[in-house]
Amino acid sequence: MSVNNRLFFVAAWLLLLAGCASVPTQPPATSATLEAIPQEVMPPLVPPVAPPATVEPVPKPVMSGNPAVVALLDRAQLDTAAGRPEAAGASLERGLRIEPRNPWLWQELAQLRLSQGQYAQAISLAQKSMSFAAQERSLQVLDWRVIANARVAQGNSAEAEQAFQRATEIEQAMQMEADHGL
Repeated sequence: MSVNNRLFFVAAWLLLLAGCASVPTQPPATSATLEAIPQEVMPPLVPPVAPPATVEPVPKPVMSGNPAVVALLDRAQLDTAAGRPEAAGASLERGLRIEPRNPWLWQELAQLRLSQGQYAQAISLAQKSMSFAAQERSLQVLDWRVIANARVAQGNSAEAEQAFQRATEIEQAMQMEADHGL
């Protein structure tokens, strides 16, 4: 073995031993030693922090009891988010063939058509959704907003204002009921 190789192994061995060496510890502090430390040197005691409050997620409305329809709704929402509106529309239309009276499917399709600039169809689909919405007022609010936004895009500000007003009235009624525990 050459001198350079021996020096390398000795240096590596010494580094290995140094890494394994223990650091001498200080004796534990006693109350006498803590009292001897000036208060301005000791960090202030911080009260324990309460765990953060848990926030309950808002439950997603039941859009269907049929697992196939729920899967199609989920697929449509994923396709919409991924920028594939044609695929989303196809999924929603398949869902409507399974459940033609499902207001959530009509509403999702109305939202999609609104985003595609098909304003007249968006209004028609939102109205169809409302015809099946019955007592689902949160859905009715969404439908009125689709109608209002489509009217704005069509340049019909008077009817848009009426639709926005209707959505606001329903929301206020829902809030009053929630405030009074109805």
